[in-house]
Order: sequence, then structure tokens, then C-alpha cells
Amino acid sequence: MTPNAISEKLKRHKPKILGSEDYSKYAVLLPLIETADGVAVMFEVRSMKLRRQPGEICFPGGRVDPGDKDEKEAAIRETVEELGVMPESIKGVQPLDYLISPFGMIIYPFAGFIQDAGQIRPSEAEVGEVFTVPLDFFMAAEPDVYHVHFKPEPAENFPFDWVPGGKNYNWRARQMEEYFYHYEGRIIWGLTARILAHFVAIIKEDGLDKA
Repeated sequence: MTPNAISEKLKRHKPKILGSEDYSKYAVLLPLIETADGVAVMFEVRSMKLRRQPGEICFPGGRVDPGDKDEKEAAIRETVEELGVMPESIKGVQPLDYLISPFGMIIYPFAGFIQDAGQIRPSEAEVGEVFTVPLDFFMAAEPDVYHVHFKPEPAENFPFDWVPGGKNYNWRARQMEEYFYHYEGRIIWGLTARILAHFVAIIKEDGLDKA
């Protein structure tokens, strides 16, 4: 292959996260509603009928399907399915930073407003209940942060003789932060709390929360 051919190949390549094709893609929406007391954040409690994470608090969302135009459309579609709202009632949807999970997922979070909250009719198959928390609570509260440690464990057939140091190789361990918010007996934690903390940080940035 000639240098020109290599250069042309590289020009046409669009960079992405290396290996991202092997990750599952999910999109979620942080739903905001306007109340008489100001803006509130809406949460779902996952149905106890679900096999995965029953009873946990989360935002509406799910896997990005091949038929979705993009991650934003996936987040809106999942919100429509789970909360029973009309797509046109979801306004001002904007992207937050996406997350790469150590469990093989890329999560694309968005935030947006749901108008006419009285129309919400949660899916009984997926949602046990919904509740709201005033945004002011999260603006004032700091989450509790704990750490989960990950220790590499090579498989039994790992070729240690190919690696400098062999079985004594100094593997790099890592840790993951887990966020927790406590509100009136409810515990909001995990990726939901992490996305929420990131959203609050954006709102507070440069004093925008005073606007």
C-alpha cells in the first residue's frame, strides 16, 4: 500500500472510542417538570416485575435501537414508552456528558422538560411508581461518594511468559465512584445519581444557577 493510499484511508476515518462497537449503547432522559414551587426532577421506581434491578430508582431510558435516528431519539422514545407521554410534550432536550461503564455499556444522558405532567401514565410493566424531588434540594445537597475497587484477574490460560514480569506483572487496579443521594427515605444512587450530580454541576457552572 502506498503512502497516498494510507493517507486517504486515514482522512476518511471518523474517530470513535476504540472498541465501542462491542459496547451496548443506552440513552436516558433526566426529566424536569415545572411545579408551583419551581422546577423538580422526576424519577421512576422500576417495577418489581422486572428481572433486572427491580425496585431501583432510575430515569427513563433503555437500549438504543437500530431504528432510532440517534441517541436523543432513543431517550425520547424510551420516555414516551415508560411514562405514557406524547413525544411533543418533551421539550428542550439537550445532551449531557456520556458515560463509559466498566460493565460494557456507553450511556448517553439527556435532560429535558416534560410539559403537562398530569398526562403521565406510567407503564405498569416497567414502572412501579414515579415521584419528584425539587431541583433546589439537589442544588443544595452534596452526594455521598463511595468507591468500588476493581482488581484485574487474568484467566488461568493467560500467557504470562509473554509479559515482562510474568505472574508478578504489576497490573493497574482501578476504582469507580458511586454517588448516593438521600431524600425522604429514598436512596438515589449509581448511574442515576452520577448523571444527576453531573447535571447539577452544569447548572451551577459559572454561577448560572443564580440566573
